[in-house]
Amino acid sequence: MSKLEELIQELCSNGVEYKKLGEVATIIRGGNLQKKDFTEAGIPCIHYGQIYTKYGLFADNTFTFISESVASKQKYAKSNDIVMAVTSENIEDVCKCVAWLGEEPVAVSGHTAIIHHNQNPRYMCYYFHSTHFQVQKNRLVHGTKVMEVTPSKLADITIPVPPLPMQEEIVRILDNFTELTAELTAELTAELTARKKQYEYYRNKLLLNNPKSAQIPLGEIGSVSMCKRIMKAETSTSGDVPFYKIGTFGKEPDAFISEETFEKYKKTYSYPKKGDLLISASGTIGRVVVFDGKPAYFQDSNIVWIDNDESLVLNRYLYYCYQLQPWQAATGGTISRLYNDNIRKTKIPVPPLKEQERIVAILDRFDTLCNDISGGLPAEIEAQQKQYEYYRDKLLTFKEVQDA
Repeated sequence: MSKLEELIQELCSNGVEYKKLGEVATIIRGGNLQKKDFTEAGIPCIHYGQIYTKYGLFADNTFTFISESVASKQKYAKSNDIVMAVTSENIEDVCKCVAWLGEEPVAVSGHTAIIHHNQNPRYMCYYFHSTHFQVQKNRLVHGTKVMEVTPSKLADITIPVPPLPMQEEIVRILDNFTELTAELTAELTAELTARKKQYEYYRNKLLLNNPKSAQIPLGEIGSVSMCKRIMKAETSTSGDVPFYKIGTFGKEPDAFISEETFEKYKKTYSYPKKGDLLISASGTIGRVVVFDGKPAYFQDSNIVWIDNDESLVLNRYLYYCYQLQPWQAATGGTISRLYNDNIRKTKIPVPPLKEQERIVAILDRFDTLCNDISGGLPAEIEAQQKQYEYYRDKLLTFKEVQDA
């Protein structure tokens, strides 16, 4: 029998009490410090944005400071308090938190909740990152572009409150498991980085140092094509067919066109074939998306493709050539863009078709290993994280004590 099982049998064999957070904690909003208030030294402070980017689950030192004059107007988290960011751009991150374990109080910015409690702070922080908490939190989130949870609403969150010796043992187990998971993830990440460098080395060698290749301008491979210009009046915020502008290229669309307009323009003007490589000609120049053939329309000269003959040059081979970023962008005023003439003059190494097939087969294997989330090292890293989350949630799940 494990130590945790012994503690459960000894201290709460009939179950664990569940309480409202407001019964075991007081919750206040953070202060009003801003990034412009940061100084190189002074009073330690935590800005809510840093909780997403700089802090882990626990902290006893800060990355930033404020002056004494700014600090005099702030609110503070004391040792063992939880500092929770209550706004975010996405629902997953809102309510991410850090347990402050420093000896001295720390100034806390706005868009936070300071949770002062009488429980084990590490146990509380683990619980606030659990699936059980996330499910309850999601019911409290409001907003569209910015997601927010009102700090006072957190008082209604229900949490399991086992005896402190049990909390300490759960923390000990999760600390060990967190450390092991972090070590393994770091090893896998280092391996992934090494594989990517290896992949880039062989990609460049296969494409750039191939004696069977000839340098051919893209204009000789096929014509530069684009969809017909769509006027703003032809789009809407919802509709039948997604319309991708340069800002949403490769992301979620925020505009749509009607089925009627789509079918008319698709039949009358240029339209990509399934597998064609769509290229961004402005913004992040040379970003490539493989067209999946699903109904969609694209923003004329900002998103283009080479209408090539695959009996001469494979789309998949072009995909790897485009990774070399061979584009020579021209500057039009203050904005760089890839004009059609630049694309036509862009030269890439083109070997015979059989050699293209061989190169693609090699690079596809590397690509799967390095980038495919359904297989290879990224999948192993994700699996480790899911395994950690599963055991964390299992440790934080208890039979609830029943009233007599």
